[in-house]
Amino acid sequence: MSEAMTDARPQGAAEMPAGPAPPLAILFELSHRCPLQCPYCSNPLALERAHGELDTATWMRVLDEANELGVLQVHFSGGEPSVRKDLEELVAHAARIGLYTNLITSGVLIDRARLERLAEAGLDHLQLSIQDSDPANADRVGGYKGGHAKKMALAGWVREIGLALTINAPMHRHNLDRLEDIIELAASLGAGRLEVAHVQYYGWGLKNRAALMPTRAQLDRATGIVEAARARLKGVMVFDYVVPDYYARRPKACMGGWARQFLNVTPSGQVMPCHAAETIPGLRFDNVKDRPLSEIWAQSEAFARFRGTDWMPEPCQSCERREIDWGGCRCQALAITGDAAATDPACALSPHHEALVALAEAESHTQAPPFAYRRFTAE
Repeated sequence: MSEAMTDARPQGAAEMPAGPAPPLAILFELSHRCPLQCPYCSNPLALERAHGELDTATWMRVLDEANELGVLQVHFSGGEPSVRKDLEELVAHAARIGLYTNLITSGVLIDRARLERLAEAGLDHLQLSIQDSDPANADRVGGYKGGHAKKMALAGWVREIGLALTINAPMHRHNLDRLEDIIELAASLGAGRLEVAHVQYYGWGLKNRAALMPTRAQLDRATGIVEAARARLKGVMVFDYVVPDYYARRPKACMGGWARQFLNVTPSGQVMPCHAAETIPGLRFDNVKDRPLSEIWAQSEAFARFRGTDWMPEPCQSCERREIDWGGCRCQALAITGDAAATDPACALSPHHEALVALAEAESHTQAPPFAYRRFTAE
Protein backbone atom coordinates (compact mmCIF):
# COMPACT_ATOMS: atom_id res chain seq x y z
CA MET A 1 0.00 0.00 0.00
CA SER A 2 2.89 2.35 -0.43
CA GLU A 3 1.08 4.05 -3.28
CA ALA A 4 -1.58 5.16 -0.80
CA MET A 5 1.02 6.61 1.49
CA THR A 6 2.40 9.08 -1.07
CA ASP A 7 1.15 12.41 0.24
CA ALA A 8 -0.13 14.31 -2.77
CA ARG A 9 -2.21 16.94 -1.01
CA PRO A 10 -2.34 20.20 -2.95
CA GLN A 11 -0.75 23.23 -1.35
CA GLY A 12 -3.22 25.07 0.81
CA ALA A 13 -5.59 22.10 1.13
CA ALA A 14 -8.17 22.85 3.80
CA GLU A 15 -7.87 21.10 7.14
CA MET A 16 -10.86 19.87 9.07
CA PRO A 17 -11.89 22.58 11.56
CA ALA A 18 -11.56 20.22 14.50
CA GLY A 19 -10.28 16.74 15.21
CA PRO A 20 -7.87 14.78 13.04
CA ALA A 21 -6.73 15.95 9.62
CA PRO A 22 -8.51 14.22 6.75
CA PRO A 23 -7.12 10.89 5.57
CA LEU A 24 -5.11 10.75 2.39
CA ALA A 25 -6.37 7.39 1.14
CA ILE A 26 -9.07 4.80 1.58
CA LEU A 27 -8.83 1.10 0.77
CA PHE A 28 -12.01 -0.58 -0.43
CA GLU A 29 -11.76 -4.32 0.18
CA LEU A 30 -14.63 -5.08 -2.18
CA SER A 31 -14.51 -8.82 -1.60
CA HIS A 32 -12.48 -11.52 0.10
CA ARG A 33 -13.12 -13.81 -2.86
CA CYS A 34 -9.98 -14.51 -4.89
CA PRO A 35 -8.88 -17.24 -7.31
CA LEU A 36 -5.37 -17.16 -5.85
CA GLN A 37 -4.51 -18.76 -2.51
CA CYS A 38 -1.36 -16.89 -1.52
CA PRO A 39 -0.06 -18.07 1.86
CA TYR A 40 0.95 -14.51 2.88
CA CYS A 41 -2.41 -12.85 2.18
CA SER A 42 -3.18 -9.99 4.59
CA ASN A 43 -6.88 -10.88 4.68
CA PRO A 44 -8.13 -12.30 7.99
CA LEU A 45 -8.24 -16.04 8.50
CA ALA A 46 -12.04 -15.79 8.77
CA LEU A 47 -12.87 -14.67 5.24
CA GLU A 48 -16.10 -12.85 4.41
CA ARG A 49 -18.49 -14.75 2.12
CA ALA A 50 -20.08 -13.15 -0.94
CA HIS A 51 -23.48 -12.81 0.74
CA GLY A 52 -21.94 -10.56 3.40
CA GLU A 53 -20.48 -8.01 0.97
CA LEU A 54 -21.77 -4.45 0.70
CA ASP A 55 -24.02 -3.76 -2.26
CA THR A 56 -23.21 -1.31 -5.06
CA ALA A 57 -25.34 1.52 -3.69
CA THR A 58 -23.58 1.40 -0.32
CA TRP A 59 -20.11 1.40 -1.87
CA MET A 60 -21.16 4.39 -4.01
CA ARG A 61 -22.38 6.26 -0.94
CA VAL A 62 -19.13 5.56 0.89
CA LEU A 63 -17.20 6.93 -2.08
CA ASP A 64 -19.19 10.17 -1.78
CA GLU A 65 -18.56 10.28 1.97
CA ALA A 66 -14.83 9.68 1.44
CA ASN A 67 -14.69 12.52 -1.05
CA GLU A 68 -16.52 14.86 1.34
CA LEU A 69 -14.12 13.84 4.12
CA GLY A 70 -11.13 14.95 2.04
CA VAL A 71 -9.79 11.62 0.82
CA LEU A 72 -7.71 11.95 -2.36
CA GLN A 73 -7.09 8.34 -3.36
CA VAL A 74 -9.28 5.25 -3.47
CA HIS A 75 -7.67 1.83 -3.80
CA PHE A 76 -9.94 -0.99 -4.94
CA SER A 77 -8.68 -4.24 -3.47
CA GLY A 78 -9.78 -7.53 -2.00
CA GLY A 79 -9.30 -10.50 -2.17
CA GLU A 80 -9.65 -9.91 -5.86
CA PRO A 81 -11.74 -6.81 -6.65
CA SER A 82 -12.50 -7.87 -10.21
CA VAL A 83 -14.82 -10.63 -8.95
CA ARG A 84 -17.29 -7.77 -8.45
CA LYS A 85 -19.37 -7.16 -11.57
CA ASP A 86 -19.89 -3.55 -10.47
CA LEU A 87 -16.18 -2.68 -10.44
CA GLU A 88 -16.42 -0.49 -13.56
CA GLU A 89 -19.38 1.34 -12.07
CA LEU A 90 -17.49 2.03 -8.85
CA VAL A 91 -14.37 3.19 -10.69
CA ALA A 92 -16.46 5.49 -12.88
CA HIS A 93 -18.16 7.06 -9.88
CA ALA A 94 -14.85 7.58 -8.07
CA ALA A 95 -13.35 9.22 -11.14
CA ARG A 96 -16.44 11.38 -11.65
CA ILE A 97 -16.13 12.90 -8.17
CA GLY A 98 -12.40 13.51 -8.60
CA LEU A 99 -10.74 10.68 -6.67
CA TYR A 100 -7.49 9.12 -7.87
CA THR A 101 -8.30 5.48 -8.63
CA ASN A 102 -5.99 2.51 -8.18
CA LEU A 103 -6.86 -1.13 -8.80
CA ILE A 104 -4.91 -3.65 -6.69
CA THR A 105 -5.31 -6.95 -8.50
CA SER A 106 -3.98 -10.46 -8.96
CA GLY A 107 -4.69 -9.92 -12.65
CA VAL A 108 -5.86 -13.41 -13.51
CA LEU A 109 -9.55 -12.57 -14.05
CA ILE A 110 -9.15 -9.45 -16.21
CA ASP A 111 -9.12 -9.83 -19.98
CA ARG A 112 -8.26 -7.03 -22.39
CA ALA A 113 -11.87 -6.06 -23.00
CA ARG A 114 -12.51 -5.56 -19.31
CA LEU A 115 -9.28 -3.63 -18.84
CA GLU A 116 -10.36 -1.31 -21.62
CA ARG A 117 -13.72 -0.80 -19.90
CA LEU A 118 -11.97 0.02 -16.65
CA ALA A 119 -9.69 2.51 -18.40
CA GLU A 120 -12.71 4.12 -20.08
CA ALA A 121 -14.40 4.32 -16.68
CA GLY A 122 -11.50 6.45 -15.44
CA LEU A 123 -9.03 4.05 -13.82
CA ASP A 124 -5.75 5.91 -13.20
CA HIS A 125 -3.42 3.15 -12.03
CA LEU A 126 -3.13 -0.61 -11.76
CA GLN A 127 -1.08 -2.46 -9.16
CA LEU A 128 -0.36 -6.02 -10.23
CA SER A 129 0.94 -8.65 -7.84
CA ILE A 130 3.47 -11.22 -9.01
CA GLN A 131 4.67 -14.22 -7.04
CA ASP A 132 8.01 -14.86 -8.80
CA SER A 133 9.86 -14.46 -12.08
CA ASP A 134 9.81 -18.24 -12.46
CA PRO A 135 6.38 -19.23 -13.80
CA ALA A 136 6.24 -22.64 -12.12
CA ASN A 137 7.15 -21.34 -8.69
CA ALA A 138 4.88 -18.32 -9.13
CA ASP A 139 1.94 -20.62 -9.78
CA ARG A 140 2.93 -22.84 -6.85
CA VAL A 141 3.05 -19.94 -4.40
CA GLY A 142 -0.23 -18.48 -5.65
CA GLY A 143 -1.92 -21.86 -5.77
CA TYR A 144 -3.27 -21.09 -9.26
CA LYS A 145 -2.07 -22.96 -12.36
CA GLY A 146 -1.43 -20.68 -15.31
CA GLY A 147 -1.69 -17.55 -13.19
CA HIS A 148 1.73 -16.15 -14.06
CA ALA A 149 1.05 -16.23 -17.79
CA LYS A 150 -2.23 -14.38 -17.30
CA LYS A 151 -0.47 -11.72 -15.24
CA MET A 152 2.13 -11.19 -17.95
CA ALA A 153 -0.60 -10.78 -20.56
CA LEU A 154 -2.41 -8.22 -18.41
CA ALA A 155 0.79 -6.22 -17.86
CA GLY A 156 1.26 -6.04 -21.62
CA TRP A 157 -2.26 -4.72 -22.12
CA VAL A 158 -1.74 -2.15 -19.37
CA ARG A 159 1.31 -0.84 -21.22
CA GLU A 160 -0.51 -0.79 -24.57
CA ILE A 161 -3.54 1.03 -23.17
CA GLY A 162 -1.33 3.53 -21.34
CA LEU A 163 -2.31 3.04 -17.70
CA ALA A 164 0.25 3.59 -14.95
CA LEU A 165 1.58 0.28 -13.61
CA THR A 166 3.05 -0.78 -10.28
CA ILE A 167 4.36 -4.30 -9.80
CA ASN A 168 3.98 -5.60 -6.26
CA ALA A 169 6.36 -8.47 -5.50
CA PRO A 170 5.90 -10.00 -2.04
CA MET A 171 9.28 -11.48 -1.10
CA HIS A 172 10.04 -14.47 1.12
CA ARG A 173 12.42 -17.39 1.38
CA HIS A 174 10.92 -19.12 -1.69
CA ASN A 175 11.61 -16.33 -4.21
CA LEU A 176 14.27 -14.00 -2.73
CA ASP A 177 17.07 -15.73 -4.58
CA ARG A 178 15.50 -14.56 -7.87
CA LEU A 179 15.11 -10.91 -6.85
CA GLU A 180 17.43 -9.71 -9.62
CA ASP A 181 15.28 -11.50 -12.19
CA ILE A 182 12.10 -10.09 -10.63
CA ILE A 183 13.49 -6.55 -10.94
CA GLU A 184 14.39 -7.14 -14.57
CA LEU A 185 10.92 -8.56 -15.21
CA ALA A 186 9.24 -5.51 -13.70
CA ALA A 187 11.40 -3.21 -15.82
CA SER A 188 10.62 -5.18 -18.98
CA LEU A 189 6.89 -4.86 -18.24
CA GLY A 190 7.17 -1.09 -18.19
CA ALA A 191 6.35 -0.68 -14.50
CA GLY A 192 6.92 2.81 -13.17
CA ARG A 193 7.10 1.48 -9.62
CA LEU A 194 8.21 -1.80 -8.07
CA GLU A 195 7.27 -2.76 -4.54
CA VAL A 196 9.89 -5.17 -3.22
CA ALA A 197 7.74 -6.03 -0.25
CA HIS A 198 9.12 -8.55 2.20
CA VAL A 199 6.17 -10.42 3.62
CA GLN A 200 4.75 -8.89 6.78
CA TYR A 201 3.45 -11.40 9.28
CA TYR A 202 -0.24 -10.72 9.78
CA GLY A 203 -3.29 -12.70 8.67
CA TRP A 204 -2.30 -15.67 6.54
CA GLY A 205 1.31 -14.48 6.61
CA LEU A 206 1.45 -15.00 10.36
CA LYS A 207 -0.08 -18.46 9.97
CA ASN A 208 2.65 -19.29 7.42
CA ARG A 209 5.54 -17.45 9.07
CA ALA A 210 7.76 -20.50 9.47
CA ALA A 211 7.26 -21.37 5.79
CA LEU A 212 8.03 -17.84 4.57
CA MET A 213 10.71 -16.36 6.83
CA PRO A 214 13.94 -15.60 4.94
CA THR A 215 17.38 -15.85 6.45
CA ARG A 216 19.27 -12.72 7.41
CA ALA A 217 21.78 -13.54 4.67
CA GLN A 218 18.98 -13.56 2.10
CA LEU A 219 17.74 -10.23 3.42
CA ASP A 220 21.18 -8.61 3.38
CA ARG A 221 21.77 -9.75 -0.19
CA ALA A 222 18.33 -8.47 -1.22
CA THR A 223 19.06 -5.06 0.28
CA GLY A 224 22.25 -4.78 -1.75
CA ILE A 225 20.44 -5.82 -4.92
CA VAL A 226 17.74 -3.18 -4.41
CA GLU A 227 20.26 -0.43 -3.70
CA ALA A 228 22.19 -1.26 -6.88
CA ALA A 229 19.01 -1.44 -8.96
CA ARG A 230 17.78 1.90 -7.61
CA ALA A 231 20.96 3.54 -8.86
CA ARG A 232 20.89 1.74 -12.19
CA LEU A 233 17.20 2.40 -12.90
CA LYS A 234 16.96 5.92 -11.47
CA GLY A 235 14.49 7.91 -13.53
CA VAL A 236 13.05 4.71 -15.00
CA MET A 237 11.48 2.88 -12.08
CA VAL A 238 10.79 3.87 -8.47
CA PHE A 239 11.46 1.28 -5.76
CA ASP A 240 9.48 0.81 -2.57
CA TYR A 241 11.49 -1.48 -0.33
CA VAL A 242 9.75 -2.96 2.70
CA VAL A 243 12.00 -5.03 4.96
CA PRO A 244 10.64 -7.68 7.33
CA ASP A 245 10.14 -6.17 10.77
CA TYR A 246 11.63 -9.22 12.42
CA TYR A 247 15.10 -8.15 11.25
CA ALA A 248 14.62 -4.39 11.76
CA ARG A 249 16.04 -2.21 14.55
CA ARG A 250 13.44 0.53 14.31
CA PRO A 251 9.74 0.03 13.54
CA LYS A 252 8.08 1.42 10.45
CA ALA A 253 5.27 3.95 10.69
CA CYS A 254 2.63 1.35 9.99
CA MET A 255 0.08 2.79 7.52
CA GLY A 256 1.63 6.19 8.15
CA GLY A 257 0.61 5.96 11.80
CA TRP A 258 -2.57 4.53 13.33
CA ALA A 259 -5.59 6.47 12.02
CA ARG A 260 -3.49 9.33 10.63
CA GLN A 261 -3.53 8.93 6.83
CA PHE A 262 -5.46 5.82 5.93
CA LEU A 263 -8.64 3.88 6.51
CA ASN A 264 -9.79 0.49 5.35
CA VAL A 265 -13.34 -0.68 4.61
CA THR A 266 -13.85 -4.44 4.73
CA PRO A 267 -16.23 -6.30 2.40
CA SER A 268 -18.94 -6.22 5.06
CA GLY A 269 -18.48 -2.50 5.76
CA GLN A 270 -16.35 -2.45 8.91
CA VAL A 271 -13.99 0.54 8.97
CA MET A 272 -10.50 -0.03 10.36
CA PRO A 273 -7.18 1.85 10.56
CA CYS A 274 -5.34 -1.06 8.91
CA HIS A 275 -5.89 -4.50 7.39
CA ALA A 276 -5.18 -6.49 10.52
CA ALA A 277 -6.68 -4.25 13.21
CA GLU A 278 -9.61 -6.58 13.89
CA THR A 279 -7.16 -9.07 15.43
CA ILE A 280 -6.88 -6.73 18.43
CA PRO A 281 -9.36 -7.75 21.14
CA GLY A 282 -11.49 -5.12 22.81
CA LEU A 283 -11.70 -2.76 19.82
CA ARG A 284 -15.15 -2.07 18.41
CA PHE A 285 -15.17 -1.17 14.74
CA ASP A 286 -17.99 0.93 13.34
CA ASN A 287 -19.72 -0.04 10.11
CA VAL A 288 -20.55 2.24 7.19
CA LYS A 289 -24.05 0.76 7.21
CA ASP A 290 -24.62 2.30 10.65
CA ARG A 291 -22.56 5.49 10.80
CA PRO A 292 -21.22 8.13 8.35
CA LEU A 293 -17.58 7.80 7.39
CA SER A 294 -16.72 11.27 8.70
CA GLU A 295 -18.01 10.36 12.17
CA ILE A 296 -16.11 7.09 12.15
CA TRP A 297 -12.88 8.85 11.20
CA ALA A 298 -13.24 11.57 13.83
CA GLN A 299 -15.01 9.78 16.67
CA SER A 300 -14.59 6.01 16.43
CA GLU A 301 -13.26 4.48 19.65
CA ALA A 302 -11.08 2.10 17.67
CA PHE A 303 -9.49 4.90 15.65
CA ALA A 304 -8.88 7.02 18.74
CA ARG A 305 -7.31 4.17 20.75
CA PHE A 306 -3.79 4.43 19.24
CA ARG A 307 -3.99 7.72 17.34
CA GLY A 308 -1.28 10.25 18.17
CA THR A 309 1.19 9.73 21.02
CA ASP A 310 -0.73 9.98 24.31
CA TRP A 311 -1.33 6.22 24.45
CA MET A 312 2.35 5.33 24.16
CA PRO A 313 4.25 3.52 26.94
CA GLU A 314 7.90 4.13 27.71
CA PRO A 315 10.35 4.10 26.03
CA CYS A 316 8.12 5.25 23.14
CA GLN A 317 6.69 8.20 25.05
CA SER A 318 10.13 9.77 25.52
CA CYS A 319 11.56 8.72 22.14
CA GLU A 320 12.54 11.38 19.64
CA ARG A 321 11.09 9.18 16.88
CA ARG A 322 7.60 8.98 18.38
CA GLU A 323 6.20 11.28 15.67
CA ILE A 324 8.19 9.51 12.97
CA ASP A 325 7.22 5.88 13.48
CA TRP A 326 4.12 6.63 15.61
CA GLY A 327 4.83 3.63 17.78
CA GLY A 328 5.12 1.12 14.93
CA CYS A 329 2.62 -1.68 14.48
CA ARG A 330 -0.04 -2.45 17.08
CA CYS A 331 -1.01 -5.75 15.48
CA GLN A 332 2.59 -6.96 15.58
CA ALA A 333 2.92 -5.91 19.22
CA LEU A 334 -0.15 -8.01 19.96
CA ALA A 335 1.05 -11.01 17.96
CA ILE A 336 4.45 -11.13 19.66
CA THR A 337 3.85 -9.79 23.18
CA GLY A 338 0.13 -10.37 23.66
CA ASP A 339 -0.38 -6.65 24.31
CA ALA A 340 -1.38 -4.31 21.48
CA ALA A 341 -0.24 -1.29 23.53
CA ALA A 342 3.30 -2.61 24.06
CA THR A 343 6.35 -1.20 22.34
CA ASP A 344 6.60 -2.71 18.86
CA PRO A 345 9.11 -5.61 19.16
CA ALA A 346 10.67 -4.46 15.88
CA CYS A 347 12.25 -1.65 17.90
CA ALA A 348 15.63 -2.43 19.44
CA LEU A 349 14.48 -0.61 22.59
CA SER A 350 11.69 -3.13 23.18
CA PRO A 351 12.40 -5.78 25.82
CA HIS A 352 10.95 -8.28 23.33
CA HIS A 353 13.23 -7.32 20.42
CA GLU A 354 15.91 -9.97 20.89
CA ALA A 355 13.25 -12.66 21.19
CA LEU A 356 11.73 -11.47 17.90
CA VAL A 357 15.07 -11.66 16.12
CA ALA A 358 15.82 -15.07 17.62
CA LEU A 359 12.44 -16.34 16.44
CA ALA A 360 13.19 -15.16 12.89
CA GLU A 361 16.65 -16.71 12.92
CA ALA A 362 15.32 -20.02 14.21
CA GLU A 363 12.41 -20.30 11.78
CA SER A 364 14.45 -19.23 8.77
CA HIS A 365 16.98 -21.99 9.35
CA THR A 366 14.51 -24.81 9.74
CA GLN A 367 13.05 -26.75 6.83
CA ALA A 368 10.07 -24.82 5.50
CA PRO A 369 6.79 -26.55 6.33
CA PRO A 370 4.09 -26.85 3.64
CA PHE A 371 2.01 -23.76 2.93
CA ALA A 372 -1.35 -23.36 4.61
CA TYR A 373 -3.00 -21.89 1.53
CA ARG A 374 -5.49 -19.05 1.85
CA ARG A 375 -8.86 -20.76 1.47
CA PHE A 376 -12.40 -20.38 2.64
CA THR A 377 -13.13 -22.95 5.33
CA ALA A 378 -16.26 -25.06 5.09
CA GLU A 379 -19.21 -23.59 6.94
